[in-house]
Amino acid sequence: MGSRPPRGYFGIGVEGISKPMNFGNLMRTAHGFGASFVFTVAPARAIGEPKSDTTRARDHMPWYSFSSPGELVVPDQCRLVGVELTAEAVELPSFRHPLRAAYVLGPEGGSLSPQMMERCEFIVKIPIHICINVAMAGAVVMYDRMISLGRFAERPVGTGGPKEALAEPVHGKPVYSGAKRLASGKRSKT
Repeated sequence: MGSRPPRGYFGIGVEGISKPMNFGNLMRTAHGFGASFVFTVAPARAIGEPKSDTTRARDHMPWYSFSSPGELVVPDQCRLVGVELTAEAVELPSFRHPLRAAYVLGPEGGSLSPQMMERCEFIVKIPIHICINVAMAGAVVMYDRMISLGRFAERPVGTGGPKEALAEPVHGKPVYSGAKRLASGKRSKT
C-alpha cells in the first residue's frame, strides 16, 4: 500500500531569515518531501552550513540566494506562493496547489515584506491561532502539498487506514493528432 510521488515540482524558501538552525531544519524537511530547490531572500545574517541539516540536503538539491525580493527568480511557469497570516490569505486546507510552485515564508518574528507579497501570485495561511516556527510552517505547507497532489489510497469512512492498495493507473493507447500521425508513419483517415 504505497503512494506514488506527486506530479510537478516545488521549491521553498524564506525571506529575511536570521537563524541558521531554522533554515537548516527547513532545508532538511524540504529534502525529505522531495523539493527541487530551496532559497533565501535577503537573509538577516549569513547562513553558511546549518548544523541542523543532518541529511546534507545542500548536496542533493540547489540552494539559491537572492539579496532582495526584486532579484528573486523562479523557473518559467513556476507560481510564487507566499505563506503569511493575513485576513485575505487563503486557508491552506482550501488551497489547490499549483503543479509548479515556489513557496516563500517570512522571517522569525516577522512577516513577508510588502515587496515580496506583491510578487506572490497567491498568499496562503495555516489556519491556527498562533505563529509557529518557520521550519514547522514550511513542513505543514509541504505536507499539505504532498497529501493534496500525491496519489494515495482513499481514506476509509471509519477509523483506521485503507484496506485496499492504491489502484494502478490505467494507460490507453497513444492518441495522435494529424501532424503527429503523419510524422509517425501512420496515415490520417480523413
